[in-house]
Amino acid sequence: MERIITKELLQWKEMQTNRLPLVLYGARQVGKTYTLTHFGHDYYKNTIYVNFERMPVIAEFFEGDLQPERILGFLQEYFSERITPGETLIIFDEIQACERALTSLKYFAEEAPEYHVAAAGSLLGVAVNREHFSFPVGKVIMKTMYPLRFDEFLIALGNEHLVTLIRERYEALTESCAMTSDDSRDSVDRTSNTLRESRHEMPAQTHNEIMLWLRRYLFIGGMPAVVRKYMDEKSLVNIPELQTMILNAYTADMAKYATAGECTKIQGAFRSLPTQLAKDNKKFQYKLIRKGATAGLFGESISWLVMSGVALECDRVTRGEVPLAVTQDPSSFKLYMSDVGLLCAASGIMPENIVRGDLSDISKGALAENYVAQTLRCNGHRLFYWTSDSPEAEVDFLLQKDGGVIPLEVKYDTNVHAKSLKHFIRMNHPKNAIRISAKNFGIDEQGLLSIPLYAAFCL
Repeated sequence: MERIITKELLQWKEMQTNRLPLVLYGARQVGKTYTLTHFGHDYYKNTIYVNFERMPVIAEFFEGDLQPERILGFLQEYFSERITPGETLIIFDEIQACERALTSLKYFAEEAPEYHVAAAGSLLGVAVNREHFSFPVGKVIMKTMYPLRFDEFLIALGNEHLVTLIRERYEALTESCAMTSDDSRDSVDRTSNTLRESRHEMPAQTHNEIMLWLRRYLFIGGMPAVVRKYMDEKSLVNIPELQTMILNAYTADMAKYATAGECTKIQGAFRSLPTQLAKDNKKFQYKLIRKGATAGLFGESISWLVMSGVALECDRVTRGEVPLAVTQDPSSFKLYMSDVGLLCAASGIMPENIVRGDLSDISKGALAENYVAQTLRCNGHRLFYWTSDSPEAEVDFLLQKDGGVIPLEVKYDTNVHAKSLKHFIRMNHPKNAIRISAKNFGIDEQGLLSIPLYAAFCL
């Protein structure tokens, strides 16, 4: 599978100066090991692969001197392969299982920067926080990996031409918006009217075809093993079974990397996520974990889920101006699952529900929001949402971009009434506002950009 992060890995490989060891972070089973090993195979003469969970002999060796020359010599002897600067990729996998290996990255950065060292860790954030590991701050380049985005999903299934079409329509729309952003209301109206018959709009048949692929993606999600299963079987029938196995693996990690008391609370918070999202107000409520639950009891459990990468936090802000983080309300937040397909499995949604469109409005809203949240996070956006007290209004996401704030409303269907979004616009006067829905590309009479759900990866 082609992953977008490979381009970033290539940039790291080709750095002529200041190349630090790379740490690839992310939740379990998002494809970190696969991506690094295939990157080594495709772009290096040879690869040295170390898994600290499976190779205790190597882990024990790191208890000694961490001088890079000593480590390199041992690895050459152990694997009977020469390690050549610029030609060999050294992979330290499951590095959270060996604190000394994590510390060694500092010395590779300072004493042997000519060697290409990449590390991967699934629960690295948890290990650093809970075990008080010494993290080599400033001595590594951090990259976070997420499940496949929708465009990666399309490419994996042989639909790269659809990705090209989506990008072309999105770019044409944003160019048109930029040209009319300073024009009068009449000009925007004229642009709106011609847009319906212009190059911006996706042909209806193609639009419907991509929307069908998107609905499959909402059920399958972006976990590589699940996508591979669909590629092999061309059926949704056995997808929930594999997704449940992944969810069980996450639960097993909670037991492995937390005390018994902490594990119970983490699992309770994790199991509550489908319920948290299956309501109109998706603000996280501790009472949905269990009766009497409070932030004091479950705050660390929430942090565990976020640091492990299995949940995405979206923080509430009270004002729509930069910097957004200044008006963050720490007591109010949403939690999304890291993969929309896993949300389907945890919610008990079955293939026929997706194919027949047999979903409640609340379930549709949860899936659409979760999908957009994980896409925005993959694109490097920090997640914020906005609410006002009077009148009561909420905008699903705010993006901080190009020195301004862009409000973004998410709808699953073509019912796109957005009173809250329009209220935000009247209060804050953003340069642009976006509505993501099942509707085609367009600009409405108020200058609101309409972007199809399938084009969220372009944001």
